[in-house]
Amino acid sequence: MGRNLQNSERLRPVDLARGHGLSTQAIRNYEETGILPAADRTPHGYRTYTSLHAAALRAFLALVPGHGHQTATSIMRAVNQGSADEAFQLIDESHAQLLEDRRTLQAVESALRDLERTPAPEPGAGSEPGAGSGPAAVAGPGGTFIGPLAEQLGIGPATLRKWERAGLVHPRRDPLTGYRVYDEAAVRDARLAHQLRRGGYLLERIAPLIAQVRAAGGLEPLQAPLCDWHGRLSARGRALLTGAAELEAYLRERGSGLLGATPDD
Repeated sequence: MGRNLQNSERLRPVDLARGHGLSTQAIRNYEETGILPAADRTPHGYRTYTSLHAAALRAFLALVPGHGHQTATSIMRAVNQGSADEAFQLIDESHAQLLEDRRTLQAVESALRDLERTPAPEPGAGSEPGAGSGPAAVAGPGGTFIGPLAEQLGIGPATLRKWERAGLVHPRRDPLTGYRVYDEAAVRDARLAHQLRRGGYLLERIAPLIAQVRAAGGLEPLQAPLCDWHGRLSARGRALLTGAAELEAYLRERGSGLLGATPDD
């Protein structure tokens, strides 16, 4: 591999490491894990790198913010092994995940708009037992039991019970059967919790947000987290573009273009 590199300029591990704030051991580790192409060796056994290795390092470091370390490593390994199509598939999957995350955020904002249009329930409503008079009485508008609601959300009843213990939702109990009954407010809270969980929010962060929304009578407490969420998605999207540009530069220097190459190209 090393003798076929396009540029004969010799670089030491420290030369690659210095410009990126890395250690020389990190450079050696990147080579050993396949992130960098294999280096030539001097007669005394010292590694020598070229501008191609520098381009590979720039590509990897640019890929990490958008794809994460593990996926970026897999992308570079695939390229260095001549499996460009495998690398492109990994890139496509990251873009697909970003799109899904954007759709999740849109769903969260839609759920919040629905919550904003509906008046907040009276304090304690939906959590006091004895508010209904049996299944027939509570199956009115907005009232549902745990099984149908769980099925609607695509989760298990155990998840809804876990959310209840965490204070995310407050179903009331039917006085005759003891079954949980989710009124309109509880259903909205469950939907909101579901979307926030899909967005990566932890239970301990969701409960205070829902409580603040109810107490404030509006969605102001969620504006900062939503703006932060938007910002993180935009930053990831831009990072994907930056990584793609550096990877394309590396592919061009390898001479593999968009068609892939054999490991010794």
